[in-house]
Amino acid sequence: MNQLSKTFLSGRPESALLSLPEKVLQFGTGALLRGLPDYLIDKANRQGIFNGRIVVVKSTDAGDTAAFEQQNNLYTLCIRGIMDGQSVSENIISTAISRVLSASRQWEEVLACAANPALEIVISNTTEVGIQLVHEDIRISAPASFPGKLLAFLLARFRAFHGDISKGLVIIPTELVPKNGTLLESIILELAHLNKLEYRFIEWVEQACTFCNSLVDRIVPGQPSSDKIFALLEELGYLDSLLTVAEPYCLWAIEGDEKVANVLTFRQGEPNAVVIAPDIDQFRERKLRLLNGTHTLSCGLAHLVGFNTVSQAMEDPDMAVFIENLMLEEIAPAIPYALPPDDARKFGRQVLDRFRNPAVEHRWLSIAVQFSTKMHTRNVPVLLEYYRKKEMAPPYFTLGFAAFLCFYKQPGYPVQDVHAAYFMEKWQNLSPDKLVREVLLNVELWDTDLTALPGFEEQVLQFVLGIQEKGARQVLHELVLKNEIKNFANTPA
Repeated sequence: MNQLSKTFLSGRPESALLSLPEKVLQFGTGALLRGLPDYLIDKANRQGIFNGRIVVVKSTDAGDTAAFEQQNNLYTLCIRGIMDGQSVSENIISTAISRVLSASRQWEEVLACAANPALEIVISNTTEVGIQLVHEDIRISAPASFPGKLLAFLLARFRAFHGDISKGLVIIPTELVPKNGTLLESIILELAHLNKLEYRFIEWVEQACTFCNSLVDRIVPGQPSSDKIFALLEELGYLDSLLTVAEPYCLWAIEGDEKVANVLTFRQGEPNAVVIAPDIDQFRERKLRLLNGTHTLSCGLAHLVGFNTVSQAMEDPDMAVFIENLMLEEIAPAIPYALPPDDARKFGRQVLDRFRNPAVEHRWLSIAVQFSTKMHTRNVPVLLEYYRKKEMAPPYFTLGFAAFLCFYKQPGYPVQDVHAAYFMEKWQNLSPDKLVREVLLNVELWDTDLTALPGFEEQVLQFVLGIQEKGARQVLHELVLKNEIKNFANTPA
């Protein structure tokens, strides 16, 4: 038993939480899940509301489950920041997770969970590239894709309960893709047909299981830098290999009806943080575009200039101007969804305050994981809408896109992106003008020909050349200065 376990179990009544039944299956071990859904479930359990724990499936082969095993699946969530003008500093030892199973090594144990009558909910976060159709035999142990694993699990549950309609599950993916629940359900059904699974099972999935579109909104970057983690551990008085830092702001919007609400009773533990509604597009669009979209368009530039974290970048005058103008002047008016008046700008200003939180070390390189997929899903629709409304290239967006391209020119740098090899190959074999043209012409990447947008190709190339010749910091400074002069000249006397 490690120090964290001893601290938790030393005569405290909460130790009864460790014996609650397993009600949730979770695909993914990441910080976001620990800091938001798992936090909400733990909080409800402490209030005697949900009374259920989580079985976690580690889907990838990277790393292992040793840290969870050594800490009896406990971890500390350190919540730091400002909420409603008040400083927040709270340490919570979470008991939400009962055990962590490796899909590659313990697949039979994962499938055995399907026979648990208490199980009600499936949660996932497998990044934007996780919800994809992979043509595979789901009877092979274990399927490679997340949808393949989930389909195999649902088949095992169907068989364990002989098609009992009451044993269906509420399935809530949290991957940040549009209509994530709808998309996951369509892939599950298509994969079931490809595997020639029996009709009664497919009918059971459609009738007994509910796939919910959902949106999670909380900045949970995970472990801080070594100096800050040392200070936190000194404050806590014990070691924690899974220590997770999160901001106070917390929202989980779930698309569902009364049936879904009756299953997700943990919502009562923090009702302002969990929204269950027939339509959550308003929440999804403003968060996807303003918070995540701004992150994506800023991370390449911030990294090239030399910033490690978001809060660090917000302390720099030029970078702060870039992020604010990008968000409020270019993204907010071009969100491809009809939000209530001033809702985008109001939410955007809240996000800027969240970006400034020095206690949350949100690293730009973490934001850059699956960079090209994020650029496509989060930002290209905004670019098209901006052109539809203003018929011109948005300058801050364009610089962000140019820095995105330059990000891949770093020799030997480990870029975690399914398309990284494509971009690196272009940099090795093409001049900047040809690279920009080929990339923007790639309809497979963007679902549209970006060279058709007047002036966009030319401005992207100009910024790419500037970054190569003068450096990202100088190009950023020149753009900010140019726009400040322009705004000053347009200000009425």
